[in-house]
Amino acid sequence: MDASANKDFPPYAYVPKGPWPHPTSSPQGHSAGRGHQPEPPIVADAWDRSPAYLRGFALFNAGYYWEAHETWEGLWHAHGRKGTTADILRALIKLAAAGVKVRERQPGGVVTHAQRAAVLFRSAHTLAGQNQLGLDLGELEQTAQQIADDPPSDSGSRDDPVVRVFTFRIAPQSPRPPSGLCPAG
Repeated sequence: MDASANKDFPPYAYVPKGPWPHPTSSPQGHSAGRGHQPEPPIVADAWDRSPAYLRGFALFNAGYYWEAHETWEGLWHAHGRKGTTADILRALIKLAAAGVKVRERQPGGVVTHAQRAAVLFRSAHTLAGQNQLGLDLGELEQTAQQIADDPPSDSGSRDDPVVRVFTFRIAPQSPRPPSGLCPAG
């Protein structure tokens, strides 16, 4: 993953009804005053050239679930909210929303969002194949379903600025060349 996707993390991961101000609607929010530029869609198999797509993973993996959700949502809109790529993005959004619900200590919301993510990953897998946008959709479906079946709890303090609630990380991978072929170079 591009190292630039990790730069400039906010000072806190937003949790609704938590101790920190809303990132954009509050003047004290970590993203207050930043203009919102529409994201360009991911071009074909060039997901690794989408800074927003990669930034969403960096944020998610670091425990910034609301921020990852917002980042991927911009791409979801760029894809017209329809089609396989949009469904995969929506599944990632739902998985991030499940992380927010863990932080809010709302297990019912965790289950609902994780189940919806599992259904979306399964649907995209059925329509487009196992590996899309650098992701193993079958593996993500299983992960989302495990979260729905056994929601994690928030072990952090409500005052902790960032808490990772999931033990896994999501990292898109470039497909390996077919066996017998060596990459050029």
